[in-house]
Amino acid sequence: MNASDPHVDAFAEIFGDPPRDYAVPVDWAAVESWLGTSLPADYKAVTAAYGPLDLGAWLWLHMPCVNRGSFDYGAWVQQTRRDAPGVLPFGATRTADTLYWDTTASDDPDQWPVVMHCQDDANAGRDPWRRFATPLVPTLARLVADGMRPVAARSGIQSGLEQAPWTPPPRRPEPTARRRAALTTGSGLETLIALVPPPETPVLGEHDWAWLYERLGTRLPGEYIQLMERYGAGSWCGWLRFNIPFGEDEYALAPWAEWHAETYQGQRAKFPEYHPLAVYPEPGGFLPFADSIDGDRLGWLTEGATPDDWPLIVVPRHADQGAPLNPDLTETLLEWLRGRFATEGLPPFGCRDEDRLDYIEFEPCDAEPAADDQ
Repeated sequence: MNASDPHVDAFAEIFGDPPRDYAVPVDWAAVESWLGTSLPADYKAVTAAYGPLDLGAWLWLHMPCVNRGSFDYGAWVQQTRRDAPGVLPFGATRTADTLYWDTTASDDPDQWPVVMHCQDDANAGRDPWRRFATPLVPTLARLVADGMRPVAARSGIQSGLEQAPWTPPPRRPEPTARRRAALTTGSGLETLIALVPPPETPVLGEHDWAWLYERLGTRLPGEYIQLMERYGAGSWCGWLRFNIPFGEDEYALAPWAEWHAETYQGQRAKFPEYHPLAVYPEPGGFLPFADSIDGDRLGWLTEGATPDDWPLIVVPRHADQGAPLNPDLTETLLEWLRGRFATEGLPPFGCRDEDRLDYIEFEPCDAEPAADDQ
């Protein structure tokens, strides 16, 4: 594909010829095999000639490429397809809109019309979809006619490009019958292990339970101990993060819980209506052991005859304090993963039409801090 391609010529009439250093190598056969579909010829021709683009200082035209920045093409495609089944993403705007092809409109990718999910309309409760009814290059011409600047520049969001074709991530193995059964039936730790295989070596830290009990001044629920000894610290589905229990780093369980108690007490003094809980080591106080990527906390209310009686509770970041949950940590985690339980701070995830086994996972945290974190 080069500047003599009719799609490139049509694009160049709007945005100018491609600079010599914009082209990025692409293994389209590998990309299309990973996506499970062919892609429109105009998209392949334009991105192969120009590379990832910033159009009109408003629209990012993404493409499969290797970069050292924060943008990951594979993760972006997977997430956006998860958000909107039946369409395939290719771009985004600075106002948080996403551009897709409607893959249900035709068996011929060259006939796929562009649709755009407008985030402002979604936030306002309006129909968020703008339907252009035309393929990529004609749609870009229409956007220019509607006022978008007809200029193209190398996309800054994909800085650090490497001159090597993007390699699709490996496919997940097909779920076993045991794992699929655990998605709907069973309870307890063995069912959780069947649903989400634990790491070979759980990340726990440099000390032991006796050290942690002495540091905290209390023992902990046996169910939590069993869960940590199988999984260790890490992230569930990219949302719920369990802290390292035997560490002294500021994000390890004991130092982090101490920091949370001090912070919560300060907020409670100023805004008691929004911070109604006691915090450990106050009697019956909240003792956190996990948090979400959005700053919600999951922990126990330290009340009851033994730690095994402590009820779970979520302290949500963006909502009023809710009621305690039951004390069954494994069952709560299982039902959340299955999509049968949700609360503020532990929201539902995934889409109704998707196989939950495609994204239910546990990612162990690094055993050692990164070099630039030390």
